[in-house]
Amino acid sequence: MKQTAAFVCTTCGAPYRKWAGKCEACGGWNTIVEETPLSTGPKSMGAKGRTIVLTDLATEEDPPQRASSGIGELDRVLGGGLVPASAILVGGDPGIGKSTLLLQAAASFAHTGLKCMYISGEEAAAQVRMRAARLGLQDAPVILGAETNLRDILTTLDAERPALAIIDSIQTMWLDQVEAAPGSVSQVRATAHELVSFAKRRGVAVILVGHVTKDGQIAGPRVVEHMVDTVLYFEGERGHQFRILRAVKNRFGPSDEIGVFEMTGAGLAEVANPSALFLSNRDQPAPGSAVFAGIEGTRPVLTEIQALVAPSTLGTPRRTVVGLDSGRLSTILAVLEARCGIPFTGLDVFLNVAGGLRVSEPAADLAVAGALLSAREDVAIPPDMVLFGEISLSGALRPVGQTENRLKEASKLGFSHATVPSHSKLEGAGGIAVRQMPDLTAFVGEMFGAG
Repeated sequence: MKQTAAFVCTTCGAPYRKWAGKCEACGGWNTIVEETPLSTGPKSMGAKGRTIVLTDLATEEDPPQRASSGIGELDRVLGGGLVPASAILVGGDPGIGKSTLLLQAAASFAHTGLKCMYISGEEAAAQVRMRAARLGLQDAPVILGAETNLRDILTTLDAERPALAIIDSIQTMWLDQVEAAPGSVSQVRATAHELVSFAKRRGVAVILVGHVTKDGQIAGPRVVEHMVDTVLYFEGERGHQFRILRAVKNRFGPSDEIGVFEMTGAGLAEVANPSALFLSNRDQPAPGSAVFAGIEGTRPVLTEIQALVAPSTLGTPRRTVVGLDSGRLSTILAVLEARCGIPFTGLDVFLNVAGGLRVSEPAADLAVAGALLSAREDVAIPPDMVLFGEISLSGALRPVGQTENRLKEASKLGFSHATVPSHSKLEGAGGIAVRQMPDLTAFVGEMFGAG
């Protein structure tokens, strides 16, 4: 059968029969490239395969045996440790510390007795050894290699049989059976498939490092994220010392779990109590600051939300948001004006989550509104108060989940007051005074004497 050319969007993986300048699926321009099919399929439709083994839902299997790295934050994100024969994809911005984290992880796993191999396609072996010496890991029993030919890498892995293999990075690998440049859609998909298949077939855990696009998504076809068992994103700003390792997919544990690290001169140090770190330097109350008690995965995390409201000299006031959804800010501003009669017309609004953490849950709405009102009215919220709750379009405050865990974390860190929506579950909240608010109007009137 003659192979026919196909075209695929490098951003979203949408297939096309012919080239086009714009991808209709994701809206990207000049992202559609030609690729050659990997195979032509069975030669005969009448060819029979083997019968697969079937079971039922009542079949019991032993849980996977996990290997602990000794790095608590990494084990938390992995769901309790490394699962044998698992495939893990780690993505992050250039220079954020992916290679440093994985080199430290390989050394830590190696010290526990696992045979670990680190294959670098971006650096020479001497460069990796220099980084290891800077991190104080030169004595770790890690097998090191520098290669991009996937055939040679798989042959070496098959001969050495390590328990963990780290491939840095998947975009530099190339398979000689695919006529495409390294980093292309065909190469990334084919090399990822071969590595994941090898991991399942030989019982070797494989960690793949992936580059990200300017939008923060892992570069290459989306099918790669479906192939692997776990997808981790390494987040953070270069200007901040904090780094967040976030699980967005995990077949062996909870997703949206986070691990917090601090970048130091000796590498990445885990942060056991991120709430205390994100809330540092809060001795004096200041207008525009509110403490939000959030949930990241299974752990409660307290963060400071900062707002600045100033008169605008522009025809269209600026709305600058860091660490939160800009659409959510627009919604909260509209509710404050429509339901509470507090306009922000002609005012620039700047909103920031301290420490470089990104907050996505709607429970932050009340803390955002409190920070905005505090900045606008120049009235400081009490420094020993936390806020959380979802704001509906009608102005009502909706209860959120895990209220008890949020309040316990706040009490443990010395907070004595909390403002939450009415009808929140408060059993076992600890010794913290809780003020319940039915709607945003009551909150504004109680906290700022308006409404």
